[in-house]
Amino acid sequence: MPTDSSSAKVILGCSQCGATLPDGAQFCLQCGKPVAVPAKDTRAAEEPVAEISPLKKKRHWGRWIALVLLLAALVWVFASDNPFAQGVQELAGFKHDQSILASPFTVTARNLRYYKFSLPEGSTNVAIVGEFTAKADRKGSAADPNDTGDNIEVYLLSEAAFAVWQKGYAASSVYESGRVPQGTMQADLPAGAGIYYLIFSNRFSPKTAKSVSATVSLRYKSWLPEWFRKIKGRLWNWLGL
Repeated sequence: MPTDSSSAKVILGCSQCGATLPDGAQFCLQCGKPVAVPAKDTRAAEEPVAEISPLKKKRHWGRWIALVLLLAALVWVFASDNPFAQGVQELAGFKHDQSILASPFTVTARNLRYYKFSLPEGSTNVAIVGEFTAKADRKGSAADPNDTGDNIEVYLLSEAAFAVWQKGYAASSVYESGRVPQGTMQADLPAGAGIYYLIFSNRFSPKTAKSVSATVSLRYKSWLPEWFRKIKGRLWNWLGL
């Protein structure tokens, strides 16, 4: 009966004494002669080497080029001052405007009014922008020979400078309007955390109060989205930190 040669069992015999040897024996169990093991066919063990086709190589390089172009486009969008890039930054929540002041108020004579604010965590390209107008409140009062007109003084000071300025000493200011009836604010602030004071001073006026209308915002960029900062703030408050 024919058998499959690939599955047939090979029975070895000793070339010295002719004794039958078990499969895998290296020495004859009867005379001790070393057994010559037939060489194995190594051709079956050789695996074919897969070759990468030129088309696959082109696709591989194409993916890398597309990735580099995408990264370059993202860097340009978040770093450029181009109007289109600025619009994308606003849609992505990368560019923010935080209102500091948007309602009218009154500053009495020989007095001041200030607004305290802090820079958001991770903020960059920080600037304070806005405009203000002052009007002297002369209702029900006689003509004042020392009337200072509609003027007001506006300062933007850091926390350390504000402490010095309050004591009557000169301090370096981020913004100082001088004594004017109106003005436009545009001042850059250092990146990172910090506390600042926006001050409207009427100390120079002996009797006349000033009505002030002002709209001031903090403009900045941040890698931390607004929703992330809100969640983090709530978590910190809940933990009491």
